[in-house]
Amino acid sequence: MDDLRIRAALPEDLDAVLAFWKVAAEGTSISDDRNGVERLVARDPEALLLAEQAGELVGTVIAGFDGWRCHLYRLAVDPGRRRLGIGSALLAAAEERFVRLGGRRGDAMVLKENETAHHAWRATGYAPEERWRRWVKPLTD
Repeated sequence: MDDLRIRAALPEDLDAVLAFWKVAAEGTSISDDRNGVERLVARDPEALLLAEQAGELVGTVIAGFDGWRCHLYRLAVDPGRRRLGIGSALLAAAEERFVRLGGRRGDAMVLKENETAHHAWRATGYAPEERWRRWVKPLTD
């Protein structure tokens, strides 16, 4: 893992990120398109973190902070490189960012059926908080 590099995504990375998510991320999001990711990076240039090895994209996480809460989305690791510490390194970088910004607690969006992800999140100290339920309303068709 000595050659693992974590950095913020640049606008020129976005097509590669979207292609990577089709292979490495579970499920889809209403914002998984070029416009959605461009808005994210334009609004908060440090929110989308990329993990690279030898210049190749091997992982992502979105570490969004709205001034009140720290939100984690799209933790994805190349399927052939899982269980090597890439996800943990991404989460550590996200948590460092949150602390630097004054955040107090990270919360993660994790698909209920994604058992593999549950193990990864638990291994880094996260746990489900059953007393809350996410309520959603799409704002576009």
